Amino acid sequence: MAVLSNIRQRSALMIAVIAFALFAFIIGDLFSSGGFNSTSKDVGSINGKDISFEDFRIKVGNVEKSGQGITSTAAANRVWDQEVSVALLTGEFDKLGLRVGEKHILEVLKADQNIGKNPLFLNAVGAFDIAKFKQYFKANPAQAQYLVDREKDAELNAKFQIYNTLIKSSLFATESEGKLKYEMESSKVSFAYVAGLYSTIKDSEVKVTDAEIKDYMKKNEKKFKADETREVEYVLIEDKASAEDEAEVKSRINGLLSGSVVYNQATAKNDTLSGFKSSKNTIEFVNSNSDVPYDSTYIAKKDLPAVDADLLFNLAPGEVYGPYVFGNYYAISKSLGKRLGVNAKASHILISYEGTQVPNKKEIRTKEEAKAKAESILAQVQANPDSFMMSAFSNSDDSSAQQGGDLGYFGPNQMVKPFNDFVFNNSIGKVGLVETPFGFHIIKVTDKQDGIRLATIGLKIEASEATSDKMFTQATKFEMESADKGFDKVAKEMGLKVEAPANVKAMEENFGSLGNQRSIVRWAFEDGTKVGTVKRFEVANVGHVIATVKNIDDSGLAPVSQVRSYVEPILKNKKKAELIKAKMSGSSMEIIAKAIGSTVLQATDVTLENPMLTGVGLEPKVIGNAFALEANKISAPIEGNTGVYVVKNISTVKASALKDLSPYVAKLKAQSAGDVNRVLPALKDNATIEDNRKQFNY
Repeated sequence: MAVLSNIRQRSALMIAVIAFALFAFIIGDLFSSGGFNSTSKDVGSINGKDISFEDFRIKVGNVEKSGQGITSTAAANRVWDQEVSVALLTGEFDKLGLRVGEKHILEVLKADQNIGKNPLFLNAVGAFDIAKFKQYFKANPAQAQYLVDREKDAELNAKFQIYNTLIKSSLFATESEGKLKYEMESSKVSFAYVAGLYSTIKDSEVKVTDAEIKDYMKKNEKKFKADETREVEYVLIEDKASAEDEAEVKSRINGLLSGSVVYNQATAKNDTLSGFKSSKNTIEFVNSNSDVPYDSTYIAKKDLPAVDADLLFNLAPGEVYGPYVFGNYYAISKSLGKRLGVNAKASHILISYEGTQVPNKKEIRTKEEAKAKAESILAQVQANPDSFMMSAFSNSDDSSAQQGGDLGYFGPNQMVKPFNDFVFNNSIGKVGLVETPFGFHIIKVTDKQDGIRLATIGLKIEASEATSDKMFTQATKFEMESADKGFDKVAKEMGLKVEAPANVKAMEENFGSLGNQRSIVRWAFEDGTKVGTVKRFEVANVGHVIATVKNIDDSGLAPVSQVRSYVEPILKNKKKAELIKAKMSGSSMEIIAKAIGSTVLQATDVTLENPMLTGVGLEPKVIGNAFALEANKISAPIEGNTGVYVVKNISTVKASALKDLSPYVAKLKAQSAGDVNRVLPALKDNATIEDNRKQFNY
């Protein structure tokens, strides 16, 4: 009693201590998880223009609401890209002094189907009525903000149209450029050459270090510019069934096959329970014992588990098969009988007419004309069944025409009723004509599949509680020990595999082969996460991921591991070129060829427009040098795409004078038509962009 009395006396103090501890925990979590750890009230800035977090948050929320399952991270990325584009373009509009008036904005609004075709804003003849449009918003003040937002978007759109037009107008080709284009296509050079191909030197003879790759990237910074990355190694301890767990599930399902004897406490006697084989109510037995409910569907053989399909499909009514493994389940199945023609396969030729919702009409025709054509085709294919495929290809208005009208297999009621009834009520080989809302169909029933109804008990093969506890203990031990002893060392001691490192950016969601693991990526970029930091994550339906940061790359360049496959061959070829050039000496082509163990080859009538060496590939530098040489002159060694070349000009045939160069000028104009799309990427490359999104909890 004295103890109880002391507890009562101190209860207020204990409650206060617990409350304080909880408060401290919550506050600490808020600071560490991103609730109050932001160092900026802005989510970023573009060329000095700040983007407030509050505005950004509202826009992200709107995207999430309308994005049909889009994640907050994906929504934030989408809004960020839009904010960057708008800020950069708005800056250009302001520099140019672009202005748009009410009429221009209204024209853009009208182009929006939700406004321009809205019955609320149409007059008696179905045309957009500006007066009705304005009157509506005047009479509905609650909708005023919608109009303000739309007008802002329309103003930006209108300015972008002007900006686009200005850029397109500035893109032109001169007659001099047309002349150069003509000469590149028409001038020809013939030359002898000796090729010391890079492929003649083994890759193992030239080594490329990470430092050399980094130096190359620094010299080509724009090409390899990249966001800050983290290289994260991890160990995966899967929460999966052990051999003992599998054996226990198999034992349970075997126990369901035959009857079992259990003690009945109410009667103090043993009861004999029927098993799956002898159960009188099979469906009730399945639903009482299976992790998967009974399915009354008749299943075609092709849809049964591949390994066991033959044995399952050929079961006699009442016969039982199993246990067998299907996916993550141990299963036993009992046949409840077969049914003929549960699936059907058919081909058709669709002849549509005006008014039907068919996008691929090959010709415009009335319903009467369509019917007459369909009847004519029906007569042809009935007289010559082998012509069905070609007739479908030539005449059908359906996309299946490319497959000769073949629609593949389908089940009952998957097609419109007239079509469905014809196919399932007729035998294989039957050809006929039916009408549906799509038009007239000449149908050929090409195959039918029988099906079997199976009562299947499936018990899921999953980790038991004991196994899950063991995995948790192992994962926790690995996390704690690796923080002190080293990640790789502990992994080796515990016999665990260190997975290939994942290179992630701050606003990415995917993490290596594990897919969307945003929590791991977010952790990798937290302020307290350094190289060597270790943390365990529980991943639903996967297990435990213990991750460590192996490297932090804030150089502004892409990780070496990502660019190696591209840069390494370039640097290796550079080194191979030096080895080949050192051997390429001599006063004649024959002596040079002998020095490198090659032969003298010939190239005839090659142009600058198509600088291709037969059997080798594109070599513009080699062809350019050949054009620059005087006849019978030998070049110095030339580093090409595929090797080192020495060329000797045999003859150059210059293009004849051409009075009308307009076709070549037109070609150049056509080639530059898409250049307008390069403006925004160029603006981004030259912009000063500060991205603080990782400070906020997306």
